[in-house]
Amino acid sequence: MWWGGRGQSFNIAPQKEEPEMGVRREPGSRMPEPRSNQLGSCLASGCLPGEQILAWAPGVRKGLEPELPGTLICTNLRLTFQPRGWQRSQDTPLSSEYDFALLNIGRLEAVNGPSRVQLLRPGSLLKFIPDEILIHGRDFRLLRVGFETGGLEPQAFQVTMAIVQARAQSNQAQQYSGLTLSKPGQSSDPKKTPVPLLETLEDWEAEREKQGARGWRVSTVNERFDLATSLPRYFWVPSRTLDSEVRRAFAHFHQGRGPRLSWHHPGGSDLLRCSGFYAASDPSKEDIRAMESMLQAGHSEVVLVDTTDELPSLTDVQLAHLRLRALCLPDSSVAEDKWLSALEGTRWLDCVRSCLRKASDISVLVTSRVRAVVLQERGDRDFNGLLSSLVQLLSAREARTLVGFQSLVQREWVAAGHPFLTRLGGTGANEEGPVFLLFLDCVWQLLQQFPAEFEFSEFFLLALHDSVRVPDTLTFLRDTPWERGKQSGQFNSYTQVYTPGHPQPPTENSVHQQLSVWDWDLRYSSEQILQFHNPAYDSEYCPDSWLPSQQSSCMVPGPPSSVWFFSRGVLAPLNQLCPWRDSPSLLAISSRWLPRPAVSNESLADQEWGLPSHWGACPLPPGLLLPGYLGPQIKLWRRCYLRGRPEVQMGLSAPTITGLQDELSHLQELLRKWTPRRSPEDYSKK
Repeated sequence: MWWGGRGQSFNIAPQKEEPEMGVRREPGSRMPEPRSNQLGSCLASGCLPGEQILAWAPGVRKGLEPELPGTLICTNLRLTFQPRGWQRSQDTPLSSEYDFALLNIGRLEAVNGPSRVQLLRPGSLLKFIPDEILIHGRDFRLLRVGFETGGLEPQAFQVTMAIVQARAQSNQAQQYSGLTLSKPGQSSDPKKTPVPLLETLEDWEAEREKQGARGWRVSTVNERFDLATSLPRYFWVPSRTLDSEVRRAFAHFHQGRGPRLSWHHPGGSDLLRCSGFYAASDPSKEDIRAMESMLQAGHSEVVLVDTTDELPSLTDVQLAHLRLRALCLPDSSVAEDKWLSALEGTRWLDCVRSCLRKASDISVLVTSRVRAVVLQERGDRDFNGLLSSLVQLLSAREARTLVGFQSLVQREWVAAGHPFLTRLGGTGANEEGPVFLLFLDCVWQLLQQFPAEFEFSEFFLLALHDSVRVPDTLTFLRDTPWERGKQSGQFNSYTQVYTPGHPQPPTENSVHQQLSVWDWDLRYSSEQILQFHNPAYDSEYCPDSWLPSQQSSCMVPGPPSSVWFFSRGVLAPLNQLCPWRDSPSLLAISSRWLPRPAVSNESLADQEWGLPSHWGACPLPPGLLLPGYLGPQIKLWRRCYLRGRPEVQMGLSAPTITGLQDELSHLQELLRKWTPRRSPEDYSKK
């Protein structure tokens, strides 16, 4: 095998006795029925479809106690450290805790001796045979592997250069098409609740009925993606709005992303989202009436919310995340006594604070009165999804269940066209900003402040955090529903409801379906999936405030034809909804036509809902969660960001009794080491 660079080349003999990334089989047991012939043949060798083993070398995984001897394997998609005597479980054939996707590599370092370190970028040439390599992950993980000596140095060189060359290839995510399985028309396991992928008309209609949005219907105007490729094929619009009116109205919004329903509150309010007005367009009077009708959505009161106001920019989020990752690495040069101030200096926690505060205010707007609340962002693909998701988590108990949260992410992020690949740095474009990871941090903060209100646990959030770069699914490896469907060839009209589990053999009505990120059973064991559930959650608890009959008693109609703009924690009146009536719109050219209100130091709820006194007072709904976001109320997600420092992980609450016993034993051992030993003479001197 030839590896070269910068005018030099090395001829390294191909390795023999290539290790098998096989599936562990119990004695006398058979392999489970494969989901498709292609998938079954690949699982038999432990590789994904299209995956090839490039190089391997014996090594020792360091940084953990005890150190693990094994083999480091590099493929064209991932790194896998296979401990000696370990084989991949047949229950989780696609991934394990030892897998490290190439997309996840943030920095690669080769080490030789105590002082010789080389940073290896894609396409670099290794200048020496390494004693060990350090792989720093974008997900804050650290893989440290030391190589054995005794004539095995060429293998160490070869596997290191294989990693370098694999990273230098054209973007892996653009090439990889995900896994396909043969899925029958009905689930083989009726006990498992399906997660709708929202790729068919039936899925959207079922979700609309579930929310009770009677004044809305499913529009098919974008069924062929000729309206906007970043929008889903189907979405919700007011029942009285014709598709021809939808097409004309959407043309006057950036990227064709006009107003559509995001969530219907049980009490009657509607949460909408859209992009910014396209000020250069020249709509007719009929178009303006159609836009106003869609924004008003049958309500007498409308509140427009500038999503990006008070929130960080994409550049701010990206810089804060990079600073946080550099600070949390094990080799960080920040002194221990200055670590907390350096953490505040990353501004990551400030990003979390601003998002939680904005979401809290919007949730008050949605729950305090029957109204239409419209989230408006220039592109409608980043912070609109973040705030809409947080508002639903704060206001709806259903969104806090495990299935409800997965459906929420699928609807507000995946189906809504959040550019995952671009924001996570997979396209090379200068538009990075991990907004989705920021959202997961916000959810973790809510989980810490309201531990009994969520059915899912911190470990589910970690699994979702780590799934954004896995190469076995297209969920997070594409920017739009159009790209995802084009790659998988799923533009057929059949129901895309995915239920984890081994399906029955294909039938005449079977269809081929891509694996979803919600297919946890292929990447996590049954024991790990059990840890996704929060033991403190009470599934029987259901306060009266969640019943529509109770909610509607609190929510009353506002003044006729009232239009408000919410900015910096303050409601200000607007004369019209669209910018083409009498004067420029606030949302068309950066709010220059209205005086900017001073930033309020109080939340909207603290300001008696921020509503005029003549509207009367309305008590805070008991089920509404209003998180704290000041000072120490916002914490560092240690189990996620400090995972590369095992010594810091000890002392965090373990998920099982056995784990707690191990931590207790570890703490007792440290206590024995740190307690000064005193001789009997020392006690006699007292």
